[in-house]
Amino acid sequence: MVGRMKQNWNYPTKIKFGVGRLEELASSCQELQMQSPLLVVDPGLLLKPMMNQVSKYLATNSFRTAIFSDFKSNPTEKNVCDGVVVFHHGKHDGIIAIGGGSALDNAKAVALMSAQDLPLWTFEDHGDNWIKADSEKIPPIIAIPTTAGTGSEVGRASVILDELSVEKKIIFHPKMLPSIVILDPLLTLDLPSNLTAATGMDALSHNLEAWCSPIYHPMAEGIAAEGVRLIRNYLQRAVKDGQDIEARSKMLVASTMGATAFQRGLGAMHALAHPIGAIYDLHHGTLNAILMPYVLQANKSKISHQIERLSMYIGIEDPSFDGFLDWILTLRANIGIPDTLMKVGIELSKAEEISKQAFRDPSASTNPIAFASNDYETILRNAIHGDLTFDL
Repeated sequence: MVGRMKQNWNYPTKIKFGVGRLEELASSCQELQMQSPLLVVDPGLLLKPMMNQVSKYLATNSFRTAIFSDFKSNPTEKNVCDGVVVFHHGKHDGIIAIGGGSALDNAKAVALMSAQDLPLWTFEDHGDNWIKADSEKIPPIIAIPTTAGTGSEVGRASVILDELSVEKKIIFHPKMLPSIVILDPLLTLDLPSNLTAATGMDALSHNLEAWCSPIYHPMAEGIAAEGVRLIRNYLQRAVKDGQDIEARSKMLVASTMGATAFQRGLGAMHALAHPIGAIYDLHHGTLNAILMPYVLQANKSKISHQIERLSMYIGIEDPSFDGFLDWILTLRANIGIPDTLMKVGIELSKAEEISKQAFRDPSASTNPIAFASNDYETILRNAIHGDLTFDL
């Protein structure tokens, strides 16, 4: 079964999927005429065996490389600027991004800013800010994800922390989309079960919010539905047995599907998770997972019919809104996700600040309901205390 799942796809970019595809890294560089790529690598991967493989593949073909790994789990403007300095110092002509969402987001932002004279925040995702960039000089990117969650490998944006305002901001440019993606499930086998759970729920949040978005985009809608089905069938398997290569493969694809689908938009889960993550420096996937049922309940009046359609497609026995919500709650419990924000240290004292930032977050614009700041505060308070009995 797994042996037959080696495929090349060209949507939304060139994707090389299957077991062992990492060995095609050198030929991928050659396709893009890279001779001196900068490797932007998750610092936790530097001593892993896979990096020996990467070095071997590139050394055999005489590529001149350097590694940049000095960035935080929530990458900052300084991290991006430091990466740009390394890129220029080494006279690099492309970027290879290896790791989870943090590494990929940082790498894509470094690629964008290596060609710009304007400050990073000039390209925040509001209106058509991206047209202010010098597009011609943005170097090509090869993305190699080692987690199945963010889907940043097929995204045209990066989430970067503004440390001055303590806000996560979305930086966007079409050419931040990697030119080649290598999806090799072997690279995800050693991901710990807690991170498998958190990143898997992040992938679910992407597919689910894309499905519920009010924007007309039937292609993204179809991708999101299948992404949710794959996660329902394979996430618990991947958490239970990290060496289950079929489950790892399907989750890697579901993650990529989620980020492809959210071209349709995200929603209140992400609008709240961004400021909470910025203020408390917590894992983005875990926050989305905790917030998920509370946001679904808050949106219930607008999404019940959509959730019923989705429930029938993915095979939930009770294909109602409540049946779907029960599945989410059971899934979270089974894979060890906390059920309230209080359990990860979120306090009511920051509720007003978080809610105001959520209201301004770009993800809020495609939530099924246009929540006001006080609505976000209600959702947040309920998620802190574990109250699912409310309607907005």
